Amino acid sequence: MATPLDAKPELQLRPSDQVMNLVRLGSLHASRLSFCRSLVRQMAREDWTVTTVRFDLDADGHGVVIYRLNTPNHTYHGVVFSQHLDPELRSDRVIAEAWDVTFALLEGEVEDSLLEQMAANVPLQEAGRQHPRLLVLSRANKSLRNFGHFVDALAAGRQPDPAWLTRVGYLYRTTAVYGNGKFGIADYARLQNNPDFNRPFSAQMFAVYLLRHFSVQQVEHLARSRSPERAVALHPSLQRYLGIGNSTGLGMAPFLINHPQLIQQWVYCRERALAYAREQLPDDASRRELLALLKRAHRHFLETVTEDAEQTRRNEATVVSIDSVIEWLERTPATPTLWSDLLVWADKQCSLEAQELINTLLIELYPDLIDAVEDELGCEEILELQPEMRAATLKQEIEARFGWALDYDPKNPDHQYWFWYRSAEKEEPRLGVRASEPGAEKEMPLAIGPRIHRTHQLLDAFLDRSPRGSIVEFLMAHPRQKECVRRIQTMAATPYGEIQANLWHRDMKPMHLLRTKLSFFGASRFDPKSDRWVRVTMFQGAPLFCELFSDHGTDKARLAELDDWSFPVEPELNLS
Repeated sequence: MATPLDAKPELQLRPSDQVMNLVRLGSLHASRLSFCRSLVRQMAREDWTVTTVRFDLDADGHGVVIYRLNTPNHTYHGVVFSQHLDPELRSDRVIAEAWDVTFALLEGEVEDSLLEQMAANVPLQEAGRQHPRLLVLSRANKSLRNFGHFVDALAAGRQPDPAWLTRVGYLYRTTAVYGNGKFGIADYARLQNNPDFNRPFSAQMFAVYLLRHFSVQQVEHLARSRSPERAVALHPSLQRYLGIGNSTGLGMAPFLINHPQLIQQWVYCRERALAYAREQLPDDASRRELLALLKRAHRHFLETVTEDAEQTRRNEATVVSIDSVIEWLERTPATPTLWSDLLVWADKQCSLEAQELINTLLIELYPDLIDAVEDELGCEEILELQPEMRAATLKQEIEARFGWALDYDPKNPDHQYWFWYRSAEKEEPRLGVRASEPGAEKEMPLAIGPRIHRTHQLLDAFLDRSPRGSIVEFLMAHPRQKECVRRIQTMAATPYGEIQANLWHRDMKPMHLLRTKLSFFGASRFDPKSDRWVRVTMFQGAPLFCELFSDHGTDKARLAELDDWSFPVEPELNLS
């Protein structure tokens, strides 16, 4: 009998200096533990239902749509406001003040008074006075070329060309999805004991998934309005292949630094799942299953389009590596050491993205026990100070667990090239060049490595004076070090959590930070527009509401089939 993952403390985890390397983190892919996948499984397993309770769109697709979500525990509503957007106001930047659609997910019923209040404020986003029953606040813009092509095709009685979705996999892309008390909406604490949305970012993921449903309904409505007699519905295969885009920039980066215990938990759960998969005894069926997943991923990356030269090279290297992996796996029998042999070989022969792809696909092979850790992706974040600790012990902890931070050289300009600050315009994180741009005096304390280095220097000097001194004595001499000391003491007890990189270093690429977080969300088709902002696709290939809510009961095979949607490929339409 297989042993539950929780009961295997002897699992051999990868070392933190390998896993928490920033370049490797920037090579992660969405996995079955990503929040999108976890949410869809939960909806199917618990038989959530979504119904349209109001659909008031005019011939131009503008108006209000309200959806009701019923779970076994609660009732929620998603409210979408669609409006005309002047071309000169169209922008994905955070400084935008108008969007094609704005929407919110709220707890409970939508009374007339609440709807009136939302209609006046949700379209204003940050500038509005948002209601505390709102769990999520968001906005999105159309992908104009895709949107127009889809409406034209459906109105003419034919299906859109699937290649359009292969190039850009969505009709709408969100530019912000707010939760956790932003701008007056419900605080994070409100969801901690909510069985529907107590996993990290699950409410936000549901709001995005609901927008996908709206985008299909809206293009079909516009096609019918234009040509009532000829218009056809969007083919289910294309509905599935349709995702929701997201455009995001540096605003996402501070989260990874400011929530080290949560990042530790995300990475730790993924690494435990990988360690469990690695130690399973392969058979020929699991070898063939991995081959099938690799071949689908290979086609997915062949079809992925990006204008960014570096990401194009990374994708091409991934394709070449997957070719080699498939060839290796096809000629290698299913011996007891097959998975370990494969990973050792891949670490020497494959690109970083291909290495992490293999890890991601190995996790896919063993869902029954690995999926149990999805309830452990959240945690209570408390950085504990241990004032009684000897200062010498803390110095030893830094040298043993944070050696990467001691590589910082304050005399080397390349080691302090960047500085992080918050813009006055929208209070969003930005990067500046320390030697040539103003504002370094207002720097955000995101570079943990140099801070730990500074603490280590001060400890060294303190111990020269007080060899048996305690942390409380050290902090009396250096009170500004309290936050850093508390963080070091807490995170030293964890295998992961700290990204092992100097975020001031000239070679630091912020795109790696963005991709790290987006991979845990479940994003795919990374399309950088610079080294500081990226477009991605979410929920592409995911089952539709009508599939999730069909009469499948708790049939295990049916649920497994619904969950098999990673690395989607362009559908071949059968219109006969």
